[in-house]
Amino acid sequence: MNTSSRGVPEELKRAVGGGVLLEDAGSLNEYGEACYPVEGLRPGAAVKVSEAGDVAAVVRAARDHGVNLVPVSSGPPHRKGGAAPASDGVVVDLSGMKQFLHFDRRNKVAVIEPGVTFDELRARAKREGLRPLSPLLPRKNKSVVASYLEKQPITIPKYHWDTTDPLLCVEVVFGTGDVFRTGSAAGPGTLEEQWAKGNAQKNPMGPAATDILKLVQGAQGTMGIVTWASVKLELDPAVRRFRFVVSDGAEPLLCLAREMLRRKLADELLLLDRVNLARCLADVGISGKGKWKVDDPFVMVYAVAGYEGLMPEERAEYQERDIEELARGLGLIPRAALGEISGEDAAEVFDGTRPPGLAAHGGGAGREVFFLTTMDRVPAFVEVVRRAASHNGVDPGTLGVYVQPVLQGRACHLEFDIYYDPGDSAAAALAGGAAAEASAQLAGSGAFFSRPYEPWVELAYEKCPDTVDALRRVKGVFDPADIMNRGKLCFGGGESDDAR
Repeated sequence: MNTSSRGVPEELKRAVGGGVLLEDAGSLNEYGEACYPVEGLRPGAAVKVSEAGDVAAVVRAARDHGVNLVPVSSGPPHRKGGAAPASDGVVVDLSGMKQFLHFDRRNKVAVIEPGVTFDELRARAKREGLRPLSPLLPRKNKSVVASYLEKQPITIPKYHWDTTDPLLCVEVVFGTGDVFRTGSAAGPGTLEEQWAKGNAQKNPMGPAATDILKLVQGAQGTMGIVTWASVKLELDPAVRRFRFVVSDGAEPLLCLAREMLRRKLADELLLLDRVNLARCLADVGISGKGKWKVDDPFVMVYAVAGYEGLMPEERAEYQERDIEELARGLGLIPRAALGEISGEDAAEVFDGTRPPGLAAHGGGAGREVFFLTTMDRVPAFVEVVRRAASHNGVDPGTLGVYVQPVLQGRACHLEFDIYYDPGDSAAAALAGGAAAEASAQLAGSGAFFSRPYEPWVELAYEKCPDTVDALRRVKGVFDPADIMNRGKLCFGGGESDDAR
């Protein structure tokens, strides 16, 4: 990794306020670590901020001196290279901002700072009879706000109404140094005044008819830094039963998933192949039960739930009956266990977090390829990736597949994991070649790379120059000095750093 050389201006050091400034190489190396071979600079410094006021002060000082800022709120390793500056700069580490600012059980909303992790939010929400909407096995030090800003898919698609869900409103410090609140949080009044009147920061639209949140979400920190967010929660179920459905192909399971979601049946719902199911079980420490007497390569896991005061048993039972009827019509049979794998084991996966580091995912490393598509196109995309793997010397049987319906089943997150031994450089090179070839073929076949991290930036933007031009104009409004994660997404190139 290259090393940043520019010093930190004294004005920025003074702006840190109650935070901590890190400049030693040992502390800075972790911000550049990634599983992907991302070319980036080690930051010249890292600022560990403790409150929103410090964030605004740091951004204004950086604006005045042209210092590149890279916001980070999750702990290492930063798997996709988002914390490795593309340009000489300073990391703004928000992982220490862990306040729960507000809980509203009636409206099922929490207002949290960016350092709050899923384990922390789950424990706090449970005291209110609520639960967070979580992606599949986030790592233990993953920031909830960062996950939602990155648009990681949640495992309960029927509660995923819009692309911004479960993120609602945010306070963001734009690259101009201005502090802005989006949605219904914009006012009138402070948050405390709004709470006193019974208002909830639940509507992401606003001020007026604008949708500023969508400029911040998915921007990889290139527009501004979020200092708190209101997030959607759901009731903690009184009854929750996990079931499994297996098939020798993905098509019948996808048909069943579409019908279940159309009728709003089941809460958690996703599809995994045998490889990824085994690795998910290993991640939560139950790999000893990894042997099950099922030869079928694809498994749907779903849960029916009932809620206190709303006839929970009856609700769960009618859903089970309806799902069984739908399944039988497709020649499928829901089951309570897969050999030694029980519903309780599935619950551990859905409610769990995995350890950080390369030892996660069953003790190996991997290259991810993920994008959005519709469920009817999944089987064809699976074949594309298998052919690319085989062409690059990777055994297609070692690929992991994960299908997560989103937007109530109108689309899905489709993910392929190409695993290899992290100590085997040849295997890593083969996995990289397979991922690159598959990504190019998928993009040419209609895959939508809605989260374009570095491996897919050109694939995502090269066919739409008008979008690139529009985004650059928008960035010129909210970050005219180009200090926010300079060089990421489609904002790379152009002027050299010395010319700024």
